[in-house]
Amino acid sequence: MHRLTAAFVLAGLLAGASPAFAQDAAAGEKVFLKCRACHQIGEGARNLVGPELNGLIGRKSGTAPNYSYSAANKASDLTWDEATFKDYIRDPKAKIPGTKMIFVGIKNDKDIDDLVAYLKRFGADGKTGS
Repeated sequence: MHRLTAAFVLAGLLAGASPAFAQDAAAGEKVFLKCRACHQIGEGARNLVGPELNGLIGRKSGTAPNYSYSAANKASDLTWDEATFKDYIRDPKAKIPGTKMIFVGIKNDKDIDDLVAYLKRFGADGKTGS
């Protein structure tokens, strides 16, 4: 009897934990507020202190049009896939020493996952796919 109860408790915990790992673009939009002072995304986005972020996932680092990147960023030879971006946004200066991005990073894994889901919505033209 106790084993059955323990199994149900464990199953409930696992079921309750799985949504925490799902990416949530709506929550990511709120996380993006931390980025908005320097970056824009969406139709009509332009470069500010940092480059516009349309089509970021899949884009080569240092290639947003008309943005003056640091030599370190241009030479990084990174392509922004999910894993690379997640590592970068956690600690930008550790991932690209010499970057001019002054940001302490986002440490919470759920916030990072949600931010990625939000960024992935925008194509290079700034239009959303969903």
